[in-house]
Amino acid sequence: MKKYICIHGHFYQPPRENAWLEAIEKQDSAAPFHDWNERINYECYAPNATARILDTEKYIQQIVNNYSNISFNIGPTLMTWLEDNDPVTYQRILEADQLAQAKFNGHGSALAQVHSHLILPLANARDQYTQVYWGIRDFEFRFGRKPEGIWLSETAANTDVLEVLAEQGIKFTLLAPRQAKASRKIGEEQWQEIGIDPRRPYIYNLPSGRSIVLFFYDGNVSQGVAFEGLLNNGNAFANRLIGTLSNNDEPQLAHIATDGESYGHHHSLGEMALASCLDIIQNHEQVALTNYSQYLELFPPTHEVQIHENTSWSCVHGVERWRSNCGCNAGRGVGWTQTWRAPLRAALDWLRDEIIPIYEQEGARLLNDVWAARNGYIEVLLNKRSEESIHAFITQHATRPLEGSDRIRLLRLMEMQRQAMQMYTSCGWFFDEISDIETNQILQYANRAIYYAKQVGGIDLHDSFVERLKQAPSNVFKDGAESYLQNVVPTAVTLDRVGMHYAASALFEEKPEELPLFNYRASNKQFEKTIAGLQRFAVGRTVVRSRVTTSNKLFSFAVLYLGQQNIIGNISTEMSAEDFDKMAAESMKAFRKTNLGEVISIMQRYFADHAFSIWHLFRDEKRKILKEITDRSLEQAEASFRSIYNENYQLMLGMQQSNIPVPEAYQSVTKYVVNADLQQFFEQKTLSLNELHRLRREMKKWQIKLVDIKGFKLAASERIFKEVQRISQNGSTPEEIELLKEIIQALYKMGIELDLWKSQNLFYSAIQKHNKKEVLLSNGDWLKVYVELGQLLKVR
Repeated sequence: MKKYICIHGHFYQPPRENAWLEAIEKQDSAAPFHDWNERINYECYAPNATARILDTEKYIQQIVNNYSNISFNIGPTLMTWLEDNDPVTYQRILEADQLAQAKFNGHGSALAQVHSHLILPLANARDQYTQVYWGIRDFEFRFGRKPEGIWLSETAANTDVLEVLAEQGIKFTLLAPRQAKASRKIGEEQWQEIGIDPRRPYIYNLPSGRSIVLFFYDGNVSQGVAFEGLLNNGNAFANRLIGTLSNNDEPQLAHIATDGESYGHHHSLGEMALASCLDIIQNHEQVALTNYSQYLELFPPTHEVQIHENTSWSCVHGVERWRSNCGCNAGRGVGWTQTWRAPLRAALDWLRDEIIPIYEQEGARLLNDVWAARNGYIEVLLNKRSEESIHAFITQHATRPLEGSDRIRLLRLMEMQRQAMQMYTSCGWFFDEISDIETNQILQYANRAIYYAKQVGGIDLHDSFVERLKQAPSNVFKDGAESYLQNVVPTAVTLDRVGMHYAASALFEEKPEELPLFNYRASNKQFEKTIAGLQRFAVGRTVVRSRVTTSNKLFSFAVLYLGQQNIIGNISTEMSAEDFDKMAAESMKAFRKTNLGEVISIMQRYFADHAFSIWHLFRDEKRKILKEITDRSLEQAEASFRSIYNENYQLMLGMQQSNIPVPEAYQSVTKYVVNADLQQFFEQKTLSLNELHRLRREMKKWQIKLVDIKGFKLAASERIFKEVQRISQNGSTPEEIELLKEIIQALYKMGIELDLWKSQNLFYSAIQKHNKKEVLLSNGDWLKVYVELGQLLKVR
């Protein structure tokens, strides 16, 4: 058999974390999920680890790990997020590579990826090397082996970049077919420029004498997957791939490459189409699944290739999408221009080049080799900046043991360089407007690099950077500088702001010492809080420490909550312990006497002008506190609405039966109450079928529609999963299973399209693991309802 098929998925999410907190703040556009990583994981990454293959009656026939049957790369930023937020899926991805090794003659299917998704042909030589090195080390750290191939960001390539890959031991990479310039059979003299055959690998001989293998994916079929509905049917998908192979004796590889998000996020249930396609191919007599590494071992290249320099898969103009107004865009604004791209890159190039002398000069005082140290800093990041990893880094790269301010200075230098690379993340140029969130994200990195440059070099680059951004036109703002000043600068987080955040948040926390502070840690030396009705008052003396650079500050604070959103706070880094004790005693005494004016006066006297309010909090904590405040108001409003609803129910019913229009105010109240009950239904400790039937009747009677259909669907699906989990782990009575079954049936009658893939996977797994017929057959009633629940979940 010489005909093979390989499907490659490029799974990647750009960094969405606040550059200072290194945590993703809530993104409303991803609702009902917290952020887009969480949403796309639910729709794509997790389902592909447990994809369903259905039989002709739409029952689950098999659950498979798609990652084990395809070639894939998953960006380091995404893998880090998965490791922290969905460790189950993360482990299944790692296991998939091991399964692939067993299937494909010892060759895993995972590829490494350029670390921070830079467009490497536009990067300087040092950044090219570090980005490839970091990507390889991240891969080795997670998958426990050396990568044979690597994914280039946007498949952007030139000869210099391919030299870097070959120098670091990479055997192959994937490119788009239009990136090939000419090819010829090895040993022939004449180059052919009429297009390459994507069904074979090509050797690219480099000027250094090294070489690298290039696979050019099938552009037509890849386009069909991404944009032409090929994922609507797994059988059609498989046939399309098989149909690209010729009926001859030559070895051939039909292969495609697309964004992995096509399989479930861009195309709903795309992971099932992929699973079905793979299953058909695996059972086909004339073709076999493979991955690139195995195919290279079986069939080394017989042809060599030349490439067009500075090209990519996302821009027909080469790599211009990331440095000029080439015409490629997302089509968001009529008449919009992307002339901002060139000035933006020029501003970042200027900043990078201004930072290099600072890094080299200051780093030389602490490090044996500043650029080798930057490469080695990946070990600190991979080990989540543990004390052990920092100590090992210093031992290996520093000229001497470093403690205190020297240690902090070194870590600031390394972070300055990290931010200076991350500010080139490709998505910053990909879309239509300089004020879009993707560009704001990379400008956050630039802002933080500027901050570190001032700390370690004493040079303030900010104003000059802003002047350069003024040269970048905006389709929304006056220019790029105005957008930067409004959208990016306010996101900066210093230790002072962390101290303010901690002080205000501590008012509302039962255990303030456990308050999460993202990349910071707070340790109370003194803390006291008093509550009097709605008013709250707290004083404290707290050390805030950065987890990134280990720098720290001692803050003294006093903060007063007057109700609603009104918080008055003061903070100081200079107050003595003696003055703090006096301030705390005087202000607490005044608060307990309900003399709030005197409390404010004392705060002003001791702290002068160092004031803050609720608006200084980080976004998610600010939302949390404001939600607590609004929830209290809404509880009162809901109580009033329920009173109106209950007291006027018979009146509304009589009017309806007499064909008299029910007043709009009554309709609005009824809509609010029923929706509130529906949202709260799945939060109850015990589910009530009678209550769900009542709510269904109310919706029909008053023609009420769900206000938050996505949120309700997610809440219902998650609660059903928890119930199936309880049944699988702890057992249950026939009555409990019957109740869950009837709840699901009632939801279907309400027109709720449940998303039950997690419940299906768990139920299927439980059957596979606990197939004890003697237990099942010993309880006929239990078996009957258990089988019926499986039928509802489409699991036999």
